[in-house]
Amino acid sequence: MSIERVDSVVIGAGVVGLACARALALAGREVLILEAENTFGTGISSRNSEVIHAGLYYPPGSLKARLCVAGRDALYAYCATRAIPHRRCGKLIVAASDGQIGRLEQIRNNALACGAGELELLDGDVMRWLEPALAGAAALDSPATGIVDSHALMLALLADAEHAGAQFASHAPVDGLELGSAAITLSVGGVEPMRLAARQVVNAAGLGAARIASASRGLDPAFAPTLAYAKGNYFMLQGRAPFSRLIYPVPEAAGLGVHLTLDLAGQARFGPDVEWTESPEYSVSADRAKAFAEAIRHYWPALPDGALQPGYAGVRPKLGGPGDAAADFRIDGPAEHGHPGLVNLLGIESPGLTACLAIADEVLRRLG
Repeated sequence: MSIERVDSVVIGAGVVGLACARALALAGREVLILEAENTFGTGISSRNSEVIHAGLYYPPGSLKARLCVAGRDALYAYCATRAIPHRRCGKLIVAASDGQIGRLEQIRNNALACGAGELELLDGDVMRWLEPALAGAAALDSPATGIVDSHALMLALLADAEHAGAQFASHAPVDGLELGSAAITLSVGGVEPMRLAARQVVNAAGLGAARIASASRGLDPAFAPTLAYAKGNYFMLQGRAPFSRLIYPVPEAAGLGVHLTLDLAGQARFGPDVEWTESPEYSVSADRAKAFAEAIRHYWPALPDGALQPGYAGVRPKLGGPGDAAADFRIDGPAEHGHPGLVNLLGIESPGLTACLAIADEVLRRLG
């Protein structure tokens, strides 16, 4: 089988891969985007809350904290420039009782340390003046939180990349890499298998990124971690929710709790919860509705009986399993693993959508 040569390859056409391809193409690189599925954005990027996060919860100085704040600002500017549907609707993080108010103060202090901006602590009366249907002792107001049409965002990123000369190939799963001193050789499967030799490769394969790292001949196994899969189920609300902002409880282990988000048409959805699975799987059991309703009624007691309908599920690629501390993003470039031209993006879960443009800038910097 002959080997075709290309300058730069991006593996994975989710929102992060498309942002990386756009950045590389705008920097003058010849870029080929390889996607295993039949189109872009069918995985993590289309199975989330579509929230533009403000950057409140992450450890100060972490990649998640730094790239979320930078990415948030860049994403709002990009959406405005490219007329991508979005709204800076804000969110309230609700303390269900007086005992949780201290946790809100911790989140506010952490947000300040991360450069996420000032947050206002609201007492219960002010909270209910803003959102009369809410119950609770207090709330933290995050005005920089928003929502975005993730599909329109990915369309714009792909269009920018292609306008700058990038090419997109679907049905092109990457089976493995060979790391050489002069080039990285990719084995590409699908209907028409091929081998490619690239000067630069960005592994942005989401749930498949760790598998590709493990299938990279010459890469130290320390740079091919095993991912844990945290499934998040979503339920949709029948009827219109009486809220204009996103509503979040105080965060819980492995996630941000069963929160209420809105799409740009005003449809409310609840989730995600956390369900650890052995492999990615996307069914939503109606049996989970009872637990969802119990969680939601901590902040919205008037949730009507029978109003929740199974929606969809997403899977988060975690760099730690149940009981482990929340892990940071891993952006392993040449400075980390010693192989010129290769960047592996591992454990890119939330806030990956928010941070996509900042992640792309970071990848470009690490490639040099």
